[in-house]
Amino acid sequence: MTDGPASRPLKILHVFRAPLGGLFRHVLDAARGQVERGHDVGIFCASNAGGARADEVLRELGSQLTLGVTRVPMSRYPSATDFKAQLAEMALRQRLAPDIVHCHGSKGGVYGRIPALLSPGRRYVTAYTPHGGSFNYKPGGLEHKIYMSVERLLEGATDVFLFESRFIAGRFEAHVGHAPRTDHRVVLNGVSDAEFEPIDHQAAEFDLLYLGELRSAKGVDTLIDALALLRRRDRLTPRILIVGSGPEEHELQQMTRDRGIADQCVFEPPTPIRKALARARAMVIPSRAESLPYVILEAAAAAQPLISTDVGGIGEIYGPRHCQRLIPANDPTALATAIRSMLDTPEAERRAQATDLARHVRQNFSLDAMIDGVIAAYRDALRARSIA
Repeated sequence: MTDGPASRPLKILHVFRAPLGGLFRHVLDAARGQVERGHDVGIFCASNAGGARADEVLRELGSQLTLGVTRVPMSRYPSATDFKAQLAEMALRQRLAPDIVHCHGSKGGVYGRIPALLSPGRRYVTAYTPHGGSFNYKPGGLEHKIYMSVERLLEGATDVFLFESRFIAGRFEAHVGHAPRTDHRVVLNGVSDAEFEPIDHQAAEFDLLYLGELRSAKGVDTLIDALALLRRRDRLTPRILIVGSGPEEHELQQMTRDRGIADQCVFEPPTPIRKALARARAMVIPSRAESLPYVILEAAAAAQPLISTDVGGIGEIYGPRHCQRLIPANDPTALATAIRSMLDTPEAERRAQATDLARHVRQNFSLDAMIDGVIAAYRDALRARSIA
């Protein structure tokens, strides 16, 4: 697959911090699709994040990337490590001489765009996909204001903004104070045709599934409070599988004991999503903040019954026919009510509702459309810099 007979192959370097979560999924999808279309691709990311699963995936993918995988230590928050990582990125970029430096997330946005800020006559394009990042971090607080100042500074070093959701495009305008003054477009995350194969739940041993990081922004504590409320108020004890890892894992496990629901909850480390979906009859996403989460896209594509909060770009995934089913974040009572309603709904009705949502996702979130949209943006930016 190629972009077209007259299109030359591009050298593309993806720059980001953590090989985790939806950002990592997006980069993997983009990189694989770009390789399939005949481009030379490389990755620059952290060596001290992602664990064994990321090591395995990057080792396997590295054999397909002609520009290789380069990993160096990086910190999540600003630190002295940033200076060494920045120097490593600059050395790599000079050696590879890419046409495109595609920055992902706030830390990748810094590493990839600071050199561009100092090189206005550069012979490469910088693309930036925020993925939520600093735009979702404690809005209104001092740290958030500092991060937004950095975004304003680096805007002039960005040839094209590729927002993965309309929500984050709106956050940029709201917090930076204006729409990007350079090329900007929304290129929605996409899922592949294979992900629309329905899940077989015949062997499901859990009523509910949570899959994601175990940290405050994901709202798992709200879910635990909702389950405790169901047990205390309604004498309902649905079993839940909690799949993931993160900084609050031990605190959340203790919380299930403190709330008297530990016997209903099973914690397991990260696993492929379709394997986890088959083990539960419905998925619950109680997030406080999101961008355009892949976990919702993947579950919706697989026609998994869903309960979710109305945050970030989740409403874009649900669309006008289903967004009224979304519930407010930080509300254990609303979540408990939604869980009870899901459990009371006949299975055939749940499946019909989930199938209709899968149809909407298929029509609006195509993986091929995402990959082609990103490459088209690269080429437009190259032409704008007169280096196509």
